[in-house]
Amino acid sequence: MNKQRLVFAASVVALVAVFALGSTLYQQQRATQLGFLAQKSFTTFVRPHSQVMGSPDAKVYLVEFTDPACETCAAFSPMVKQFVAAHPDKIQLVVRYAPFHHGSDAVVRLLHASTLQGKFWETLDVMYKTQPSWASHHQPQPELLWGFLAEAGLDMERLKQGMQDPEIAKVVEQDLADARTLGVTKTPGFFVNGKPLVTFGARELEQLVQAELAASYPN
Repeated sequence: MNKQRLVFAASVVALVAVFALGSTLYQQQRATQLGFLAQKSFTTFVRPHSQVMGSPDAKVYLVEFTDPACETCAAFSPMVKQFVAAHPDKIQLVVRYAPFHHGSDAVVRLLHASTLQGKFWETLDVMYKTQPSWASHHQPQPELLWGFLAEAGLDMERLKQGMQDPEIAKVVEQDLADARTLGVTKTPGFFVNGKPLVTFGARELEQLVQAELAASYPN
C-alpha cells in the first residue's frame, strides 16, 4: 500500500512538473509571438492616447517623438509614412509629443485637439507643409498657424474649444515624462520595437526598420 502511494505521489509530482514546463514553454512562445508587445516597458513607448497609423495587428512599432515645429521632423515625415504604406499590415507608426521648442507646446495642444474631430494626420500634414511660414528658424509663432488650418478640414470653433480640455495638458506631460525616461533630448526621436535609433540618419532608420521586419516576420 505504501508503495502504491509512493508511485501515485511520484506520478502527481511528474504531472505537475510537466504542466509547469508546458505552461512555461507556452508563455515563452506567446512572448515570442507578441514580441515588443510582451515587454514590460511597452506602455512607456505607446500610451492609450497615442495616435497611430497602420494595422493594430502589426508586430513592428515605429515610435516617433516629434515636435510640429521641428524641421527635421517635417523632413522625415514622408519617409516614415512610406514605411507604413509599404508594409501596411506589418508596421504601426506611433506619434508621441515632444514640444522642445519654445512656444511649440501651444501647437501640440492644437494638434491633439484635432483628434476630437478625427483630423490628427491631416492637421499634422498641414503643420509640416506650412512650417516655414509659422516656425521659421526654430521660432514657432502659433498664431500664424491658424490661417492654414482650414486645409485640414477642421471646424475652428470646435478646435478652439477642444484646446481648453485639461486632459490635453496631461497627455503632453505624460509624453514628455516618457521622453525623459527614454533619454529623448531632441526631435525626432525614433524607436523601433523599443530599440533606439542610436546613429541618426535616414539610411540608419531604414536599416533599423528592415532589421525588425526581418526579425518579426522571418518567413
